[in-house]
Amino acid sequence: MIVYSLKQSPEGQWSVCRSGFSLFSDLRLGPAITLAREVARDEHARSGRSVCVEMPGPESSIRLAQYARPEPIPLVAAA
Repeated sequence: MIVYSLKQSPEGQWSVCRSGFSLFSDLRLGPAITLAREVARDEHARSGRSVCVEMPGPESSIRLAQYARPEPIPLVAAA
């Protein structure tokens, strides 16, 4: 699963990150969430891979969005 995460700077601004690298920075929280969801949705649409967006919570990460891999369609045997 690909994870996009939101990280807050000491100054209070937010960054959208993937694999520990900041993709976008110096954002307010609302626009950071919106941008992270858009990027994750686009990644899922292009690659078909499972993608989620998370941000730090008081005790664990909070999942803000999840785009799952489509379930395989079961094959039906002809009678």
